[in-house]
Amino acid sequence: MKTTSPIVVQTADGSHTLYAEQYEAHYHSLNGAIQESQHIYIKNGYEYLPINGAVSILEVGLGTCLNAALTAIKTIERKQKTSYIGVELHPLEDNILAKLNYYSVLSKKESEAWGKIVDAKWGVENPINEFFYLTKLHADICTLNLLGTYDLIYFDAFAPEDQPEVWSEEIFEKIYKSTNKDGILVTYCSKGIVKQALRNVGYKVERLAGPPGKRHILRAIKL
Repeated sequence: MKTTSPIVVQTADGSHTLYAEQYEAHYHSLNGAIQESQHIYIKNGYEYLPINGAVSILEVGLGTCLNAALTAIKTIERKQKTSYIGVELHPLEDNILAKLNYYSVLSKKESEAWGKIVDAKWGVENPINEFFYLTKLHADICTLNLLGTYDLIYFDAFAPEDQPEVWSEEIFEKIYKSTNKDGILVTYCSKGIVKQALRNVGYKVERLAGPPGKRHILRAIKL
């Protein structure tokens, strides 16, 4: 397996993503990294949650920290205290993150949040703003003991063909047990094996329209 450093690639909306030779896969859609994150994880994830009390989020695949930064700004708009756990098996090195153009393509507030998230310490809770509290975990979701419970899961690992062990029914069952009632899981992957695995562990699964360049995404709800 190749293990060279990820390569910076520009996507159709002007924002950067990375190409991981280790998995022969991109971190985001080449049709637009920012618009993909906004559509899947913000519009159909965070904004789908009711605004009534604090929420907890688990992200599987923290990656470039883009989803976390966009969420951090939404917490201010909604005035909703949010605890965010970002799990990443292969943390990106600072010199790779420094090559991304998020400071120039994100809004001022979003780029400031992204910078704070990138600089945040691993393994401890970091207050990014008055509503958003981040804990970055250098860990493998396959072996990580999930101690908390979550209202929302961003499932953003590399595709099933690249990381099949992460998309197993066993992993989804572990996450389901840590999902609060009426909690949701959103992911870019709408493959049949993923839908079936989510249903088998107890989620109600719905297929939604995807962002540009992608027909469908999935949202799963624990009833």
